[in-house]
Amino acid sequence: MVIYFLLSMLVFIWQNGLNSFAKLSVILVIFASLFAGVSYQEKQAVTHEIAVPKIRPILDTVQVNGDSLSLRGQFGGRTYQVYYTLQTQEEQQYFKTLDKNVTLYISASQEIAVGQRNFNGFDYQTYLKTQDIYRVLTIDSLDKITENKFFDLHLLRRQAILFCEQKFPKPMSAYMTGLLFGYLGKDFDEMGDIYTSLGIMHLFALSGMQVSFFVDFLRKMLLKIGVRRDNVDWLQIPFSVIYAGVTGFSVSVIRALIQKILANFGVKNLDNFSLTLLILFLFMPKFLLTTGGSLSILFAFVISMFGDKFESLSKMKRIFAESLVLSFSVLPLLMLYFHSFQPLSILFTFVFSFLFDVLFLPSLSVLFLLAMVTGIKITSINFIFNWLESLIKLTDRWFHYPFIFGKPQALVFLLMLLLIGFLIDYWSRKKFRYIFLTSLAVLFFITKHPPSQTITIVDIGQGDSIFLQDRFNKRNILIDTGGRVSFGESEGWKKRSTTPNAENTLIPYLKSQGVGEIDTLVITHTDEDHMGDLLAVMNQIKVKKILTSEGSLTNPTFVATLKQIRAKIQVAKVGQQLPIFDSHLAVLYPFSQGDGKNNDSIVLYGKLNHTNFLFTGDLESDGEASLLAQYPSLDVDILKAGHHGSKTSSSEPFVKAISPAIALISCGLDNRYHHPNAETLATFNKYGVKTLRTDELGAIKFTKNGKSWQISTVK
Repeated sequence: MVIYFLLSMLVFIWQNGLNSFAKLSVILVIFASLFAGVSYQEKQAVTHEIAVPKIRPILDTVQVNGDSLSLRGQFGGRTYQVYYTLQTQEEQQYFKTLDKNVTLYISASQEIAVGQRNFNGFDYQTYLKTQDIYRVLTIDSLDKITENKFFDLHLLRRQAILFCEQKFPKPMSAYMTGLLFGYLGKDFDEMGDIYTSLGIMHLFALSGMQVSFFVDFLRKMLLKIGVRRDNVDWLQIPFSVIYAGVTGFSVSVIRALIQKILANFGVKNLDNFSLTLLILFLFMPKFLLTTGGSLSILFAFVISMFGDKFESLSKMKRIFAESLVLSFSVLPLLMLYFHSFQPLSILFTFVFSFLFDVLFLPSLSVLFLLAMVTGIKITSINFIFNWLESLIKLTDRWFHYPFIFGKPQALVFLLMLLLIGFLIDYWSRKKFRYIFLTSLAVLFFITKHPPSQTITIVDIGQGDSIFLQDRFNKRNILIDTGGRVSFGESEGWKKRSTTPNAENTLIPYLKSQGVGEIDTLVITHTDEDHMGDLLAVMNQIKVKKILTSEGSLTNPTFVATLKQIRAKIQVAKVGQQLPIFDSHLAVLYPFSQGDGKNNDSIVLYGKLNHTNFLFTGDLESDGEASLLAQYPSLDVDILKAGHHGSKTSSSEPFVKAISPAIALISCGLDNRYHHPNAETLATFNKYGVKTLRTDELGAIKFTKNGKSWQISTVK
């Protein structure tokens, strides 16, 4: 390795000279020092816990959701993610309207954030690290609050957002805070999901559009009042810092501002892009680790490559051409992060970019400034935003489901980027064009249609969800969706808006596997932790058929849920077969109509790749006894343990009779039920059954490997 490095160094010197080598060495030393500094900072923050008696909130991160307060705060040169359960409605109102810098004196516990728990799943710990946050604080008691007199840009942004929310009606206020300050509150979650499904949520991600509007407006005003152009160029720098602050120091905004400043000083195209990249690395070394950062940089790179070609077009044609080229160029990155793409987003982006850029951004800016300066609030145009949202919802009904591509492997992703670059470069040469298009089509097919047969116990927390996927995605079965169990309604002011567990667990995993449609969704029974996220899953993934028990259809709540969906509903019958893996799963139970509860769970059994699997839902000991009475010679290799390892399931007679080699236990990390139960684990241990638990291992995957299964886990 050392010899290879020395040879490479000598070749570089021979080809470029000592002067170029010296410049490159300086750059490499700077980046090596930067990397070492960041690594040391991370190690210190992770390994050295310090007591936190007080915290200074970063004001524009304060969010109140019912009785839940979340914010980012600073103490001792470190930044923390902070959570607190509000004790009174007065506390809730205080933090909702907080517009002063304060210090919170607290008693708090701290921990390292939970890491990745599902294959291709969200990694909260890694995400926080990209924000230079290494520990999570949970406030046990809030002892005192003192006001601070200093001013910062976070405070300015917070005051501007509160002004919009308090002075303007919804949804107008949401568009104002989103387009002017890059902030969308919890109230916008539903519309945000719709914008995302249509592929146009990025219009709210502040970047070139807003930067060009505000910077160009500033320059025109200064030039009109007689300020010299060279002075305007320098005055743009402090304005850019302030604007970056009031938009939350977004990577995309900072990138666009730097490029604007460099362009004013004569740095153009790829030189501009390269220098921008260097400056970003110096001041925000982790920016490429964020979704927004990597997307913004790729957008900027493509525009730098093709900016001159777009300049000769009219404004409308330029917007359409940019949308087309950018959408195609960033497709691999969209697949990597979101695993899906809305083909009509190119058209939607073209239409809505015009609305946002030409109409909404200027008009909302004027209305905000008018209200700030004169106190005059013009709210009568709110009907336009109501009309817009009605139109968006109607459009979403027609084009709700995007195309699910799946998540490309690292090598496939790099090849995609390389081929797209060559394709654009050689587009005018038909022979090369077809070669690159064919190669890309193969890579897209491999990503959309994984060649392996897999069975995955998805870690959805306290609940069940098991996904069986055939080779090349030709057939699949989902057993249960998981869901959050509720324990009584909170008081009005305490009630929180919640996101289904599946949004961060099951759904991303399905999409990463290229699953846009489920052939059969089995709802084993009607407990919330098995079917509570049914609507959430069907909102993003199509389902051909739902299989449920006859007893489950006696549950009025479950029946009401089924009435909201369009999938075919089928009642499970003993002996019914569900094709999968050149074999099938057979329905073994229930034998008669039950009540949709644990002992009415659908039990599935199949010999899959020379291995006998038994999936028992939440079947308890009485149901297990009935199952054994009907099938006394049931041969099982892999058992999905009933009821999350509870002592009411996996009874000793049952485990002794079926004698599985492995028991799979799906249960939540630190769950309130203390599943799996010690008695159940003792039973498995007594009969030599190996246990694999999602609370310890995260998701568990079986991948076909010849005539056996290869087992892998996230942890």
